[in-house]
Amino acid sequence: MDNSTKFDPNGVGIANGNIFGFPVAEETANIVIIPVPWDATASYGKGTSDGPKAILDASTQLDFYHHQLPEAWNTQVFMTPISDEMKQINDQMCIDTVQYIGFLEDGGELDENSPYNEVLEKVNATSELLRNNLKERATKLLAENKIVAVLGGEHSTPLGLMEALNDQGEPFGILQIDAHADLREAYEGFQQSHASIMFNVLQSCHNLQKLVQVGIRDIAHSEVLLSNSDPRVKTFYDWDLKKGLFEGQTWKEQVSMILNELPDRVYISFDIDGLLPSLCPNTGTPVVGGFELEQINYLFFQLVESGKKIIGFDLNEVSPGKEGDWDANVGARALWNLVCATEKSRKINY
Repeated sequence: MDNSTKFDPNGVGIANGNIFGFPVAEETANIVIIPVPWDATASYGKGTSDGPKAILDASTQLDFYHHQLPEAWNTQVFMTPISDEMKQINDQMCIDTVQYIGFLEDGGELDENSPYNEVLEKVNATSELLRNNLKERATKLLAENKIVAVLGGEHSTPLGLMEALNDQGEPFGILQIDAHADLREAYEGFQQSHASIMFNVLQSCHNLQKLVQVGIRDIAHSEVLLSNSDPRVKTFYDWDLKKGLFEGQTWKEQVSMILNELPDRVYISFDIDGLLPSLCPNTGTPVVGGFELEQINYLFFQLVESGKKIIGFDLNEVSPGKEGDWDANVGARALWNLVCATEKSRKINY
């Protein structure tokens, strides 16, 4: 990619293979996004493995003025190529996991002779490989002083990145935007299930000071117990936030409460189903309730204005659906705002 090419923010978006069509190479990028087309453990709707490609395609259709970041189009952001091999492996495993999950939903139970034991073993082994590969890749990029992000895929995908950040030895917090708490242990037997990402982070990331969950509205009793018992976890349930708004609180006041729970260094984990379902109708597990995208954008930029440092992020669970590009369009705009908030933070803190 020719870094000398001048980007015209007023011109037609150029599909040059990079996110937003920016003329940036990995070597000169300040922010590197790693796409992970994986959704083998998705337990309701499949399709989020197509999210990275759909968002890449939609990203060149945006306009790149941003009121929070002067000359935002000069942001040096690069997205690494989407792995065709990973996508093919995922698609084959999805055939098997759909049958396995259907077996469980019909009341089936695993025993030592079950043919589905092999499915679980293959998915768990592949998940571990993806985790380790991402951790190794992220560790190298972090050593080059780059900010690393993950574009899923399902929500299990960024675990390796969060572990790489943990291994830097500095305390950090996670700001999770989500309809689900993702605090289940090995949900449906998948050790790295999309519903287990934050359980796994709590187990493996010992430098994690605080996990702040925002918008949770579909949760198991076991997850509530874990949230209540682990002092590192603070959950802002959607019903409590809505009740506060109904009774006169402002979103600004609620955002201040959320930010006060976070330490100085913050990783953002953004599951698109934290938004209103009308904004992401094809996501894997949509849930009634949630936020407007602009509410979340306000939260992110208030985080930056508070002086906290964004050390990385992920965006996941965007599924393009079979018709139209609405989910991809919203996903591309969510990603653009994450990038701009991160770039603004970088200019202040790095």
